[in-house]
Order: sequence, then structure tokens, then C-alpha cells
Amino acid sequence: MFRRTPRLFAATLAVAALALGACAEKADDKPTTGTAAAAYPVTVGTLTLDKRPEKIVALSPTATEMLFAIGAGPQVTAVDDQSNYPADAPKSDLSAFQPNAEAIAGKNPDLVVLSDDRNKIVEQLGKLKIPVYQTPAATTLDDTYRQITELGTLTGHADQATDVASRMKDDIAKLVKDLPQRAEKLTYYHELGPELYSATSKTFIGTLYSQVGLTNIADPADADGKNAGYPQLSQEFIVKANPDFVFLADSKCCQQNADSVKARSGWAGLTAVKNNQVIALDDDVASRWGPRVVDLLRVIIDAVARVPA
Repeated sequence: MFRRTPRLFAATLAVAALALGACAEKADDKPTTGTAAAAYPVTVGTLTLDKRPEKIVALSPTATEMLFAIGAGPQVTAVDDQSNYPADAPKSDLSAFQPNAEAIAGKNPDLVVLSDDRNKIVEQLGKLKIPVYQTPAATTLDDTYRQITELGTLTGHADQATDVASRMKDDIAKLVKDLPQRAEKLTYYHELGPELYSATSKTFIGTLYSQVGLTNIADPADADGKNAGYPQLSQEFIVKANPDFVFLADSKCCQQNADSVKARSGWAGLTAVKNNQVIALDDDVASRWGPRVVDLLRVIIDAVARVPA
């Protein structure tokens, strides 16, 4: 899973890197003419489906968002306990952190979509003859586009999936195009949790900031890649780096905001604090790699655009 509570994130990070719009409107839930009549069998990678899946179980919040965005929502019969968007997704007690093959099989799925192969769940479901499509945490936007289009192929919504990916590309291109040119790059700190874990430019979220032309203060803290792009910074490190922006991806889970940041020891003098450039992000949007990355990028760009070039 890409997302976490901060404490769970910290624990998981010790052994492995955590895998992290308008496209998901309700109207997209309605199949358009022709998508339901897609020719089967279809093959994506090593997975072949002989017919359109009608009982999909999604064990990833990002996968859930993708499925609903491409119009496959009516085919989704159960989602994991962390999938909270869209609001009408059929949330269940299934866990993606501790997946249970028997519990999943109890939903009688004809396709399971997940991001992580925890507890060797892919092998277990394979033994039960349950098809599995895996959507690992994206490292680039191209990964996102590919997963969306592949899900479209598997679910019988290839045209809609292509449209979603194309809209994302167009929206992102327009957002980036309107950015003012700067002689000197602005710097930022992206906070995953109050424990001061951050994400470098080599992560998916880091690539989004790079598109905006921002410099990541966390990069030197994981120059050798030993932290898989998710180093834990110190108060002193951040204060010394003095970022122009602080982006908080822990505003919902941990109630972090401009006031709580300012109250931290030594932080009141940060450029980001003094210039009111502490930006609270939506934790969920900031931790997923589905269609709503456009919304995330828009928030980042709006914040940057307010700083005179």
C-alpha cells in the first residue's frame, strides 16, 4: 500500500519502501456505448480473462479510484477497508495490509486488483483459481497511465480508460505550462508524518514536484538510496535547509497545519512559515497515484504561482 498512518508508515519503511481529479466524477461510472461489448478473451501481461469481470474486489485505494474513474464501478462488489473514494465504493472489512485469501474468496470475485503481494496473497489466490491483477505503487506518471489503460482492457472499458489517461496528460500539461519562469528554483519539504519522514525526488510524489520546478530539500538525506527515497529527517536538518514551502501530507491523519508547524522548535523562522507557505494537502490524494494526482498537482502549482517570479 502506498498510504499509511504515520506510525504504520514508519514501521513499514524500516523493511521496504512504501508504495504512494476531475476524472473520477460520478458520470464516469456509467458505461458508454461499446465498452461493455469489448471482445474477450483479453490479455494483460500474464493475465488472461475469458469474459468481462462482474465481481471485482479491489484491495488498494488507488485501484478503487482507477476502477470507478474508468466506468467499472458497477462491476466492483467489494473494496478494502482503506478505500474511501468515491464515497459510494462498496467498502468492506477486507484488509490490504493483512490480506486473507479465504475472506477474499468469500466475496466470490472473478478479478482481484491489488497493489502489494503481502503474505504471498497472489500465490494463494492463484491456487484458488482467482485472477489477480497487480498495480504496484507507481514511480512515474507513465506507470499511472499504464495501469489505468490496462484496467480498462481487463474490465471492458478500454475507451473510457484511454480517455481518462488522455485527460490527465492534457490537464497536467496545461497546469505546468502556465507556471512562471524563475531565475532560481524554490525549495520544498514534503512531510509524510510528524516523525519527519519525507520523500525524495526519486519517488512518485517527488516526480510531481519536479514537474513544477521545485528543489527537494530531502534529496541529500538519501543520496545513496538506502532509504528507498523515504528518509527520516531531523528538526535541525529541516531548519538548516530553510525550505520555501512546507507541504503537509499529514493534515488529516495527524492534524498538522501552519500553526502546529510554526510551534515546532526553530521552525517559526523558516521562510515557508514567515511567508505563509505551509500548505496542508489532502492526505489521501497525496498518497495515491490514481486520477486525482491532477488535483494534487493543481494545489501545488496554485501555491507556487502565488510567489512572485
